[in-house]
Amino acid sequence: MLTAGVDLAAESKGTALAVLDWRVPGATLVELRLGVDDTVIAGMAGGVDKLGIDCALGWPDEFVSFIAEHASRNVGPFRIDGGMDWRRTLAYRETDREVRRLTGRWPLSVSTDRLGLTAMRCAGLLARLQEAGVDVDRAGSGTVVEVYPGASLRLWGFGTTGYRREAESRAVLLQAILDEAPWLDIGGFAGQMIASADAFDAVVAALAARNAAVGAYDPPAPAVSERAGREGWIALPNGRLNDLVNETL
Repeated sequence: MLTAGVDLAAESKGTALAVLDWRVPGATLVELRLGVDDTVIAGMAGGVDKLGIDCALGWPDEFVSFIAEHASRNVGPFRIDGGMDWRRTLAYRETDREVRRLTGRWPLSVSTDRLGLTAMRCAGLLARLQEAGVDVDRAGSGTVVEVYPGASLRLWGFGTTGYRREAESRAVLLQAILDEAPWLDIGGFAGQMIASADAFDAVVAALAARNAAVGAYDPPAPAVSERAGREGWIALPNGRLNDLVNETL
Protein backbone atom coordinates (compact mmCIF):
# COMPACT_ATOMS: atom_id res chain seq x y z
CA MET A 1 0.00 0.00 0.00
CA LEU A 2 1.11 3.54 -0.78
CA THR A 3 -0.23 6.55 1.11
CA ALA A 4 0.55 10.18 0.38
CA GLY A 5 0.23 13.34 2.39
CA VAL A 6 -0.02 16.91 1.16
CA ASP A 7 0.53 19.94 3.35
CA LEU A 8 -1.31 22.35 1.08
CA ALA A 9 -0.63 26.08 0.91
CA ALA A 10 -2.20 28.82 -1.19
CA GLU A 11 0.73 28.60 -3.61
CA SER A 12 3.21 25.92 -4.63
CA LYS A 13 5.74 27.57 -2.33
CA GLY A 14 4.90 26.17 1.08
CA THR A 15 3.23 23.05 -0.32
CA ALA A 16 4.87 19.73 0.53
CA LEU A 17 4.22 16.17 -0.63
CA ALA A 18 5.22 12.93 1.10
CA VAL A 19 4.73 9.31 0.03
CA LEU A 20 4.95 6.30 2.36
CA ASP A 21 5.35 2.72 1.18
CA TRP A 22 3.70 0.29 3.62
CA ARG A 23 5.26 -3.13 3.61
CA VAL A 24 5.54 -5.64 6.44
CA PRO A 25 6.72 -4.90 9.04
CA GLY A 26 6.50 -1.14 8.65
CA ALA A 27 6.58 1.89 6.39
CA THR A 28 9.29 3.65 4.40
CA LEU A 29 9.28 7.31 3.42
CA VAL A 30 10.07 7.07 -0.29
CA GLU A 31 9.38 10.64 -1.41
CA LEU A 32 9.38 14.06 0.23
CA ARG A 33 9.17 17.16 -1.94
CA LEU A 34 8.69 20.86 -1.34
CA GLY A 35 7.28 23.47 -3.70
CA VAL A 36 4.90 21.11 -5.49
CA ASP A 37 2.14 22.31 -7.80
CA ASP A 38 -1.26 20.80 -8.59
CA THR A 39 0.07 18.95 -11.63
CA VAL A 40 2.59 17.06 -9.50
CA ILE A 41 -0.04 16.21 -6.88
CA ALA A 42 -2.54 15.03 -9.49
CA GLY A 43 0.11 12.95 -11.23
CA MET A 44 0.99 11.22 -7.97
CA ALA A 45 -2.59 10.71 -6.74
CA GLY A 46 -3.47 8.06 -9.30
CA GLY A 47 -0.70 5.81 -8.02
CA VAL A 48 -1.50 5.80 -4.29
CA ASP A 49 -4.17 4.04 -2.27
CA LYS A 50 -4.98 6.99 0.01
CA LEU A 51 -4.15 10.69 -0.22
CA GLY A 52 -4.41 12.83 2.91
CA ILE A 53 -4.77 16.55 2.27
CA ASP A 54 -4.18 19.02 5.09
CA CYS A 55 -6.79 21.57 4.03
CA ALA A 56 -10.52 22.04 4.36
CA LEU A 57 -12.25 20.32 1.44
CA GLY A 58 -15.36 22.50 1.60
CA TRP A 59 -17.17 25.34 3.37
CA PRO A 60 -19.92 25.31 6.03
CA ASP A 61 -23.38 24.85 4.52
CA GLU A 62 -24.61 27.92 6.40
CA PHE A 63 -21.79 30.04 5.01
CA VAL A 64 -22.58 28.96 1.45
CA SER A 65 -26.26 29.81 1.98
CA PHE A 66 -25.37 33.16 3.49
CA ILE A 67 -23.16 34.14 0.55
CA ALA A 68 -25.87 33.19 -1.95
CA GLU A 69 -28.58 35.11 -0.07
CA HIS A 70 -26.37 38.13 0.51
CA ALA A 71 -25.39 38.28 -3.15
CA SER A 72 -29.02 38.06 -4.27
CA ARG A 73 -30.08 40.78 -1.79
CA ASN A 74 -33.05 38.56 -1.05
CA VAL A 75 -33.11 37.30 2.53
CA GLY A 76 -35.66 34.63 1.73
CA PRO A 77 -35.86 31.72 4.20
CA PHE A 78 -32.27 32.21 5.42
CA ARG A 79 -32.15 34.53 8.43
CA ILE A 80 -29.23 36.95 8.47
CA ASP A 81 -28.98 38.46 11.95
CA GLY A 82 -25.26 39.27 12.24
CA GLY A 83 -25.00 38.10 15.87
CA MET A 84 -22.04 36.18 17.30
CA ASP A 85 -23.86 32.85 17.66
CA TRP A 86 -25.10 33.13 14.08
CA ARG A 87 -21.61 34.02 12.85
CA ARG A 88 -20.17 30.91 14.52
CA THR A 89 -22.48 28.72 12.46
CA LEU A 90 -20.98 30.30 9.34
CA ALA A 91 -17.39 30.02 10.56
CA TYR A 92 -17.25 26.30 11.39
CA ARG A 93 -18.19 23.08 9.66
CA GLU A 94 -19.70 20.07 11.36
CA THR A 95 -16.31 18.36 11.29
CA ASP A 96 -14.70 21.41 12.94
CA ARG A 97 -17.15 21.10 15.82
CA GLU A 98 -16.19 17.43 16.13
CA VAL A 99 -12.50 18.39 16.23
CA ARG A 100 -13.31 20.85 19.01
CA ARG A 101 -15.17 18.14 20.95
CA LEU A 102 -12.34 15.61 20.63
CA THR A 103 -9.30 17.87 21.06
CA GLY A 104 -10.55 20.93 22.91
CA ARG A 105 -9.28 23.18 20.12
CA TRP A 106 -10.92 24.83 17.14
CA PRO A 107 -9.25 24.30 13.76
CA LEU A 108 -8.80 27.34 11.53
CA SER A 109 -12.06 28.55 10.04
CA VAL A 110 -12.22 28.07 6.28
CA SER A 111 -14.73 30.94 6.13
CA THR A 112 -13.02 33.59 8.22
CA ASP A 113 -9.29 32.77 8.39
CA ARG A 114 -6.51 32.87 5.80
CA LEU A 115 -7.13 29.17 5.23
CA GLY A 116 -9.83 30.28 2.77
CA LEU A 117 -7.25 31.10 0.10
CA THR A 118 -5.75 27.63 0.41
CA ALA A 119 -9.22 26.06 0.30
CA MET A 120 -9.88 27.84 -2.99
CA ARG A 121 -6.76 26.23 -4.39
CA CYS A 122 -7.86 22.92 -2.91
CA ALA A 123 -11.21 23.16 -4.69
CA GLY A 124 -9.36 23.46 -7.98
CA LEU A 125 -7.09 20.57 -7.05
CA LEU A 126 -10.08 18.35 -6.23
CA ALA A 127 -11.60 19.18 -9.62
CA ARG A 128 -8.31 18.29 -11.31
CA LEU A 129 -8.16 14.99 -9.40
CA GLN A 130 -11.71 14.10 -10.42
CA GLU A 131 -10.92 14.86 -14.05
CA ALA A 132 -7.96 12.47 -13.75
CA GLY A 133 -10.26 9.70 -12.52
CA VAL A 134 -9.32 9.85 -8.84
CA ASP A 135 -12.17 8.90 -6.47
CA VAL A 136 -12.91 12.14 -4.62
CA ASP A 137 -15.44 12.02 -1.79
CA ARG A 138 -15.12 14.96 0.58
CA ALA A 139 -16.39 12.77 3.42
CA GLY A 140 -13.30 10.58 2.96
CA SER A 141 -14.58 7.27 1.61
CA GLY A 142 -12.65 7.55 -1.67
CA THR A 143 -8.97 7.98 -2.39
CA VAL A 144 -8.86 11.49 -0.94
CA VAL A 145 -9.33 12.22 2.75
CA GLU A 146 -9.06 15.44 4.74
CA VAL A 147 -6.49 15.25 7.54
CA TYR A 148 -5.27 17.50 10.35
CA PRO A 149 -1.62 16.72 11.22
CA GLY A 150 -1.41 18.72 14.46
CA ALA A 151 -4.58 17.20 15.91
CA SER A 152 -3.56 13.72 14.73
CA LEU A 153 -0.25 14.03 16.58
CA ARG A 154 -1.97 15.17 19.77
CA LEU A 155 -4.47 12.32 19.62
CA TRP A 156 -1.57 9.89 19.15
CA GLY A 157 -0.17 11.26 22.40
CA PHE A 158 2.60 13.59 21.19
CA GLY A 159 3.30 17.10 22.40
CA THR A 160 3.06 19.60 19.56
CA THR A 161 3.93 22.92 21.22
CA GLY A 162 6.07 25.04 18.93
CA TYR A 163 6.71 22.42 16.29
CA ARG A 164 5.33 24.53 13.46
CA ARG A 165 7.60 27.45 14.42
CA GLU A 166 10.82 25.94 15.72
CA ALA A 167 13.21 23.47 14.10
CA GLU A 168 14.41 22.40 17.55
CA SER A 169 10.85 21.45 18.53
CA ARG A 170 10.46 19.48 15.30
CA ALA A 171 13.68 17.60 16.02
CA VAL A 172 12.43 16.61 19.48
CA LEU A 173 9.01 15.63 18.12
CA LEU A 174 10.49 13.61 15.26
CA GLN A 175 12.65 11.65 17.68
CA ALA A 176 9.59 10.99 19.88
CA ILE A 177 7.69 9.66 16.85
CA LEU A 178 10.58 7.41 15.81
CA ASP A 179 10.95 6.12 19.37
CA GLU A 180 7.25 5.27 19.44
CA ALA A 181 7.24 3.87 15.91
CA PRO A 182 10.58 2.16 15.17
CA TRP A 183 8.87 0.59 12.15
CA LEU A 184 8.86 4.00 10.42
CA ASP A 185 11.91 4.37 8.16
CA ILE A 186 12.38 8.00 7.11
CA GLY A 187 15.65 7.28 5.32
CA GLY A 188 17.66 10.41 4.62
CA PHE A 189 14.73 12.81 4.99
CA ALA A 190 15.17 13.68 8.69
CA GLY A 191 17.02 16.90 7.93
CA GLN A 192 14.33 18.06 5.54
CA MET A 193 11.58 17.33 8.08
CA ILE A 194 13.41 19.26 10.78
CA ALA A 195 14.20 22.19 8.50
CA SER A 196 10.65 22.55 7.13
CA ALA A 197 7.37 22.45 9.05
CA ASP A 198 5.61 21.92 5.72
CA ALA A 199 7.66 18.82 4.98
CA PHE A 200 7.09 17.57 8.53
CA ASP A 201 3.32 17.95 8.22
CA ALA A 202 3.26 16.27 4.81
CA VAL A 203 4.78 13.15 6.38
CA VAL A 204 2.27 13.26 9.24
CA ALA A 205 -0.50 13.70 6.65
CA ALA A 206 0.71 10.53 4.91
CA LEU A 207 0.56 8.70 8.26
CA ALA A 208 -2.94 10.09 8.82
CA ALA A 209 -3.93 8.88 5.34
CA ARG A 210 -2.90 5.35 6.34
CA ASN A 211 -4.90 5.80 9.54
CA ALA A 212 -7.97 6.60 7.44
CA ALA A 213 -7.26 3.71 5.07
CA VAL A 214 -7.29 1.15 7.91
CA GLY A 215 -10.47 2.66 9.36
CA ALA A 216 -8.93 3.86 12.63
CA TYR A 217 -11.12 6.96 12.76
CA ASP A 218 -14.77 7.85 13.27
CA PRO A 219 -16.50 8.59 9.95
CA PRO A 220 -19.38 11.05 9.87
CA ALA A 221 -22.53 9.79 11.55
CA PRO A 222 -25.45 9.01 9.23
CA ALA A 223 -27.24 12.17 10.37
CA VAL A 224 -24.42 14.37 9.04
CA SER A 225 -23.01 12.23 6.23
CA GLU A 226 -24.71 14.23 3.46
CA ARG A 227 -23.41 17.48 4.96
CA ALA A 228 -19.91 15.98 5.27
CA GLY A 229 -20.03 15.15 1.57
CA ARG A 230 -20.32 18.88 0.88
CA GLU A 231 -18.28 20.40 3.71
CA GLY A 232 -15.55 17.78 4.08
CA TRP A 233 -14.74 15.55 7.06
CA ILE A 234 -11.47 15.39 8.98
CA ALA A 235 -10.36 11.81 9.68
CA LEU A 236 -9.00 12.01 13.23
CA PRO A 237 -7.29 8.97 14.78
CA ASN A 238 -9.23 7.06 17.42
CA GLY A 239 -6.41 4.66 18.29
CA ARG A 240 -2.63 4.47 18.58
CA LEU A 241 0.07 5.25 16.07
CA ASN A 242 1.17 1.62 16.18
CA ASP A 243 -2.28 0.59 14.98
CA LEU A 244 -1.10 1.68 11.54
CA VAL A 245 1.12 -1.40 11.28
CA ASN A 246 -1.09 -3.70 13.32
CA GLU A 247 -3.75 -3.48 10.63
CA THR A 248 -3.33 -5.04 7.19
CA LEU A 249 -5.03 -4.21 3.91
